[in-house]
Amino acid sequence: MKVTYKLEAFEGPLDLLLHLIDKNELDIYNIPIKEITDQYLGYVQAMQELELEVTSEFLVMAATLLSIKSKMLLPKPPVIEFEEYYDEFEDELDPRAELVAKLIEYRKYKSIADMLRDKEVERSMVYTREPEDLTPFLPVVHENPVEGLDVTDLLFAFRRTLRKLANRNVVAKIRRDEISVKDRMREVVDMLKFKGGKLLFSKLFDYEMTREEIVVTFLALLELMKMKKIVCFQHQLFEDIVIHAKEEDSEIDAQFPTNEINY
Repeated sequence: MKVTYKLEAFEGPLDLLLHLIDKNELDIYNIPIKEITDQYLGYVQAMQELELEVTSEFLVMAATLLSIKSKMLLPKPPVIEFEEYYDEFEDELDPRAELVAKLIEYRKYKSIADMLRDKEVERSMVYTREPEDLTPFLPVVHENPVEGLDVTDLLFAFRRTLRKLANRNVVAKIRRDEISVKDRMREVVDMLKFKGGKLLFSKLFDYEMTREEIVVTFLALLELMKMKKIVCFQHQLFEDIVIHAKEEDSEIDAQFPTNEINY
């Protein structure tokens, strides 16, 4: 005869005991320890016959049930005359009390775990969208440019503005220094006399000369060449220009026009 065992998976010995109590509709506060122990040992024996791994927790609980069963078979002590202390004393003598307390606590946590598992399943059926940027839909709050300022700050700003306007009305006069071409011609002739009638073009200029002085120097050279007082030439390409005086003792004032050219 073939016997088929169908065993449910239990998380531990307390889980198995609660299953047996609920299946037989027993009162957890008054457990028939003989019946529960026989069913529990039958479950452990079935696990061993199916060559399933029986953990030490199940074996420890089996030994605990057998110990409780043996204590329940012992004769009870005589009844105490004081009835007000009898119930408390009876609870202390009941070998099932510790096991019942563990089962009640385990049932409480198991019910909480079942509730959380249901919440997890319920939440897993809810699908949410990815968070979006809702900044464009926010109301536009214009920043107050005078936030944190009082009347004193505005008064100081008004005074600074008035001082700036007063300084803006001041007209500055720029005086132009007039440079005479005739004086520059005389200086060039004096330099030629001092150098023996020959002078390099680069010697007429230095780094401290202004733009007006450079322009006047060129005009002076052109006027001297026009009056045929000097001759300018180069020995080779890109070499310095040589200025040569034709008439060393000639006077410029006699031949230069009376109206001076100023720059």
